[in-house]
Amino acid sequence: MGQIALMEGISLALSVALELPWGILAEWLGYKRTMILCSGLFFVTKIIFWKAAGFGGFLLERILLGEVTAGLSGMDTGMLYLSCPPEKAHRVFGIYNNMTILGLLLATGVYTLWIGENYRLAGALTAVSYALAALLSLGLKEVRAPERRQSRETVESFRAAVGELLGEKRLLSFLAGAALLGAVHQVFYSQSQYQRIGMTAAGMGGAYALATLLGLLGGYSARLKEKVGERGLFVLLPLVSALSCGMLAFTRSIPLSVLAVAVLRVSFDLFQPLQAAIQNRLVETRDRATALSVHAILLDGISISATLLLGRLSEVSLSAAFLFGAALCLGSLGLL
Repeated sequence: MGQIALMEGISLALSVALELPWGILAEWLGYKRTMILCSGLFFVTKIIFWKAAGFGGFLLERILLGEVTAGLSGMDTGMLYLSCPPEKAHRVFGIYNNMTILGLLLATGVYTLWIGENYRLAGALTAVSYALAALLSLGLKEVRAPERRQSRETVESFRAAVGELLGEKRLLSFLAGAALLGAVHQVFYSQSQYQRIGMTAAGMGGAYALATLLGLLGGYSARLKEKVGERGLFVLLPLVSALSCGMLAFTRSIPLSVLAVAVLRVSFDLFQPLQAAIQNRLVETRDRATALSVHAILLDGISISATLLLGRLSEVSLSAAFLFGAALCLGSLGLL
């Protein structure tokens, strides 16, 4: 576990450190070429993962994965935003989110019904799926032509992106609120709660499948916004997440725990398309990839800090961690 934590920490640190360089590189290469390059590197990481047999092999895979994560961060949503009319972006991001969940469900089904404990076969099929993704990236249409720039222009682009972020209080507040909400979702893995209340392994698997399926409701994010408005979602989603965290802090009931975890999952999946749409809408500089990379650095910084605090609290008391998670959700509500 210590080795896994070390590898994940190195990978995360690299992804944060390389956010900005990748954003600048994307402006120089063009968005399509950047997506093709990242997709190809993603495929390489899965070949390494498939063949790895020790700490060194898995560490190499996580190092490359940190680079790829930085490269793809914001690039996918940026391309989607520029590929559709702005008023349809929210709906498009909802579809994109659901495609991710459907892929996860497909992989889970194949693993459960066919692969079992044949981990090498699982690794090989993972590499195959990423190879197909890399091939599909070749069919993308360019949405932002490459720009050859001098180093002075690159620095000015970065300064403009940072200035836009720091000078726009709405954007800064929105990103901080989104980061807090995202940190709570990432930390509150259901397994610790399920173990505390005595659920069986089969029960945990069923609860996980249910939460994943309900995540498909994220595709209705745009429709929900039409009914309650953006401001309504800014209140509703953090509030129900806070209530779910509060329920998890005190309940020892299996049905209530499964319900609370499912509500957390649905709230996050409803928020993700909204976040992507608003984040792209508030970018005013032409250098979208650079701006989104600057956003990601802020998001990751806040999320990492909140995650570390929640992780430390959970070692002392799981209930205290859930209550702190509820407080973060309320803080997110205020910021949003």
